[in-house]
Amino acid sequence: MPGNFTVSNHTVSDTYYNFPALIFGILLTIVIICGNLLVCLSVYTENALKTTTNYFIVSLAVADLLLAVLVLPLFVYSEFQGGVWALNMTLCDGLMTMDVMLCTASIFNLCAISIDRFIAVSVPLNYNRKYVDQRQIILLSGTWVLALAVASPVIFGINNVPHRDPRECKLEDDNYIIYSSVCSFFIPCPIMLLLYCGMFRGLRRWEEARRAKLRSSMEACRKLQEAAAGLPPLSGLPPPLPPVIECDLDDAQLEELENFSPPGCPASPGYKDIPLPSVSGSRAPTQRKRAKINSRERKAMRVLPVVVGVFLFCWTPFFVVHIMRALCNSCEISPSLMSIVTWLGYVNSAINPIIYTVFNTEFRKFFSKFLRSCC
Repeated sequence: MPGNFTVSNHTVSDTYYNFPALIFGILLTIVIICGNLLVCLSVYTENALKTTTNYFIVSLAVADLLLAVLVLPLFVYSEFQGGVWALNMTLCDGLMTMDVMLCTASIFNLCAISIDRFIAVSVPLNYNRKYVDQRQIILLSGTWVLALAVASPVIFGINNVPHRDPRECKLEDDNYIIYSSVCSFFIPCPIMLLLYCGMFRGLRRWEEARRAKLRSSMEACRKLQEAAAGLPPLSGLPPPLPPVIECDLDDAQLEELENFSPPGCPASPGYKDIPLPSVSGSRAPTQRKRAKINSRERKAMRVLPVVVGVFLFCWTPFFVVHIMRALCNSCEISPSLMSIVTWLGYVNSAINPIIYTVFNTEFRKFFSKFLRSCC
């Protein structure tokens, strides 16, 4: 930690240089930049990844990239100086503005993703997966506009409080700390969690209804084949229909069910007047479309809750400590604790690309292909 300082002539004696923080900060910055650049490149170059969900993920990756480029270098420099701010306060206010805005943009992007996913599950047939429509443009733009609005008071001078310590770069106004923490974290995070709970319930009901439709279609087809088998053979007719293969729908994998298209069981012309159960051909395309959308939404749901969960794990300690510092003036919060929770929050920007490669096949294929081409 820093020793004695002479503030009047801006000289510092007995300075503690934190080399582990410098090394870790440089490595973290490189990992964040490389990982999130790969996310952006993968969506830009791979047609399979050009979906509306991934456009939101690109917006999140851009926020992480800007954090690594605009915020982390100055933060690492301050940590290397033992937590002492040795630059001018105007640069500090710019750093605080970008820090608040980009962290808020990350949270708002996750919130926008949860809203978009909820709409995709609630009204799947009216959801545009391939092209960003007006609603999604509003969501994407709104995340950045609102993030800038939350952070703008810092650049407009709210941090210029009397008796400000020039050796520290932090948010000074307690009321603004509470305001920014509530707007950036404590309001959007519960909204995200509620939306994801609603999505999981909706997907579960959707899957149960789809399984029931598959059972109904297979049962109708089976009755049709049994009735057709009892009729005398007619010349010129095709051979009998193959038997329906039984399967345990409760144990079947979702992907297998999605690829399974119940046979239409069309009766040949010789059997037109026989009262047989039939499967409506007009409903089959809708069922296949709903199943296809359900498959994609479930694949998206595999990665997004993990992203949200890791984000909450990384940033909740920071915002709890951050707001405690503003609400409890008598509480002693050590600089080392504040440093640890801040580092933990920044680590989140490096974890997201790793999550994508683990849980998303398309991202994993692009990452492996790109790394092989580089090596």
